[in-house]
Amino acid sequence: MEQFQLCPKFEKAMKLLGKRWTGLIIYQLLFGPQRFSEIESSLPVSGRLLSERLKELEEEGLVNRHVYAEVPVRVEYSLTDKGRELQPIIKGIENWSDRWVESSEQ
Repeated sequence: MEQFQLCPKFEKAMKLLGKRWTGLIIYQLLFGPQRFSEIESSLPVSGRLLSERLKELEEEGLVNRHVYAEVPVRVEYSLTDKGRELQPIIKGIENWSDRWVESSEQ
């Protein structure tokens, strides 16, 4: 009997995107560049965890962190080309959930 082996790249991608809040952060950034406080206020996530996830996404090349030399300093986060390539996947999940997932808000 042949042993099934998961593709390492697929496994890494699923681990990254499967982390709590990661998909929703990417979804939020699909609307365009945003400041940390904008992302934080749109999601029920702690600032510490949001900071951690944004740093991971930046390290993976999915998110850009742009610091503006202003007083006070302004920092915006946006998706890179690599991050924007996830749009059809995120929108596909959105469409699937609209059709198949029942809302707990009723």
